[in-house]
Amino acid sequence: MPQSNQSATVPADSHSPPRTKPTFLNNLGADLPASLVVFLVALPLSLGIAAASGAPVMAGLIAAAVGGIVAGSLGGSPLQVSGPAAGLTVVVAGLVDEFGWQVTCAITAAAGVVQLLMGVSRIGRAALAVSPVVVKAMLAGIGITIILQQLHVLLGGQAAGSAIENLTGLPAAITNVELHSALLGLAVVAILLTWKFLPAAVRKIPGPLAAVVAVTAVSVAVAPSVERITFSGSIFDAIALPSLPDGNWRAAAMAVITVALIASIESLLSAVAVDKMHGGSRTNLNRELVGQGSANVVSGMLGGLPVTGVIVRSATNVEAGAKSRTSAILHGVWVLVFSALFAGLIQLIPLSVLAGLLLVIGAKLIKVADIRTSLRTGDLLVYSVTLVCVVALNLLEGVIIGLALAALCVLWRVLRAQIQAHAPSAEALPWRVTIAGSCSFFALPRLNRVLHSVPEGQDVVVELNADYLDHAFREALVAWQKQQRNTGASVILEEHGTTAFSDAEDNTPQRQDPREFPLPPRTSWLPSGANPVDDGGRLPLRSILLGIDKYHRRHADKVRPLVQDLTEGQNPDTLFVACVDSRVNPNLITSSGPGDLLTLRNIGNVVCNDGSDASIDSALSFAVKGLAVDSIVVCGHSNCGAMKAVIADAEGASPDMGDGFDVWLEHARPSYSALLAGHPVAVAASAEGYSRLDQLSMVNVALQLRKLEEHPVTGPALASGQLQATGLFYDICTARVVLVTPEGIEQLDPSMAVRA
Repeated sequence: MPQSNQSATVPADSHSPPRTKPTFLNNLGADLPASLVVFLVALPLSLGIAAASGAPVMAGLIAAAVGGIVAGSLGGSPLQVSGPAAGLTVVVAGLVDEFGWQVTCAITAAAGVVQLLMGVSRIGRAALAVSPVVVKAMLAGIGITIILQQLHVLLGGQAAGSAIENLTGLPAAITNVELHSALLGLAVVAILLTWKFLPAAVRKIPGPLAAVVAVTAVSVAVAPSVERITFSGSIFDAIALPSLPDGNWRAAAMAVITVALIASIESLLSAVAVDKMHGGSRTNLNRELVGQGSANVVSGMLGGLPVTGVIVRSATNVEAGAKSRTSAILHGVWVLVFSALFAGLIQLIPLSVLAGLLLVIGAKLIKVADIRTSLRTGDLLVYSVTLVCVVALNLLEGVIIGLALAALCVLWRVLRAQIQAHAPSAEALPWRVTIAGSCSFFALPRLNRVLHSVPEGQDVVVELNADYLDHAFREALVAWQKQQRNTGASVILEEHGTTAFSDAEDNTPQRQDPREFPLPPRTSWLPSGANPVDDGGRLPLRSILLGIDKYHRRHADKVRPLVQDLTEGQNPDTLFVACVDSRVNPNLITSSGPGDLLTLRNIGNVVCNDGSDASIDSALSFAVKGLAVDSIVVCGHSNCGAMKAVIADAEGASPDMGDGFDVWLEHARPSYSALLAGHPVAVAASAEGYSRLDQLSMVNVALQLRKLEEHPVTGPALASGQLQATGLFYDICTARVVLVTPEGIEQLDPSMAVRA
């Protein structure tokens, strides 16, 4: 037996464990260059975020190294890169102002413990139960706060403690601008904005790195006196053990929860976004929380900034061709090596250069696409309120207010039923009340107002399209229905939703599966008094007009696309011969639509011998020769009136329906003779418990199939295989269809294979 390539037969999304674990060197050829690219991007960003947070500059590099090595090794996302993120800049800056740096480190470590507990408790997916519009507005608010803060640094001044203070102090900062600082910062902004327009060969160098290096080199030559990054020693000298707060434990505990939640949400959202960028394995969200929590514990204990998954670095990692977590780990190693050996170079970077870099980062957090999306989806209010509160108050309060408002909007949308009254467009038509959505007691005030806007004595159709219906709502609607009927009007209730109106009377309200039934009989939704009544010349309320009105309201727009291609002609595949009985609906029992069936209906679903009936002969010729149908179906049904007449005629009690009816029965009388002769179909039907009348109906179908074989139009087509004939029997009491063959019958519904 030849051996097959196993890797080619296993689907890409298979969860089967590989036979051998990939080693560190498996994808080194792709991960090594990708890690260098990510390192070059992460270096200036980490420095800028540390400066904007009011933390020691080396804290950003510590967090970058720990995020790469620890989170990269333990996290659940193989291609996500972690480190200090702009999303926590405002929070960390506030913590540093309130508690000092070492206590902030303790808060970071404690937040990591919370993340670890969340991951171990397997609630990673629950952390995603946050409205995306709130997250996007939060990031936009952070972006605005960073811009307002870093504008002061770019202009050569000092940033204030809040966004409002930075905004009000901006005119004074512009007046007292330090020209060299401003020019250097604006040069960084200009390089970053124009970088994407440069040749591809140049763009292989990360834009942030090129801007910081180029402008720093220029500053050394032309502006040696501008304020630069300052620190003492290497990254190892910057390691600082955390310390506990002297008091205000409640505020510290709230800070721990804030850092843990924001870091977790940002990391998980970033991981989900990264999953969409590659075709490899998906993120284990609970493991990702464990990795992020471990990184924050280590970063906090070593004096680093909080760590989160960062979408900018992660996207760079994917675009650079990374194949495994090795790339993220190596990027952390390169940050550590550079910080230990080349720390002196970092002190050449002007603060305004990092300010220019952060201005662009902050601007990228404000996405016009997010604003447009919130406008289209009706979430602009939530977006706007969250953004303003994040900027004007603080991050935690802004997010809490945004989440509360988002929850209120959801409740409003879910609990608010749409209830409207529509006056009739014609005198013959009734008023119409449409009700859609969740019908609970919350909607009772609106329900009563709309219902009582319908004039007394006017006929009404109530369209109920409910996905939830409680007893209080049903009770109010029934009470009004009785009141309206007492005025002499009819009230028709049409149900189109997933919840049955009757269920709300005695059962606990619940959402149910959709119930699709396209053609309910009019008697199921028309009132008993909806018959034509002579009212002195007025057009009476007729059931057919009501049905047409309902068709126009509910189905016409859905049917139009189905029949547009049939405007110029038809191309049915089947001629369906059925009885004229009103209970038999060929399209319904065959799940057929417009243009599928060419229907021939007569009393007893008979096929006449050649020349016996011009109508039937012409229908067969048109179907076979004109339309080239593939099949002919003859369908009988239970409790058939024509078969009753055949039996009565044979027993000497012929029904008095005129000479024409008596002549027509001649086409079905041979079926009765076949029944008496023990036709195989009759024997099979009797064995399954069908009545003598239904046995005759089935035998009649079998004989009509034989007539088709003998007919000069259909016979040759059947013999050549160009056409096929099928016999069916519709059992009305069970609403099931039975296959009729020349030798017997077969149950087409498996559940009816054994007839009780």
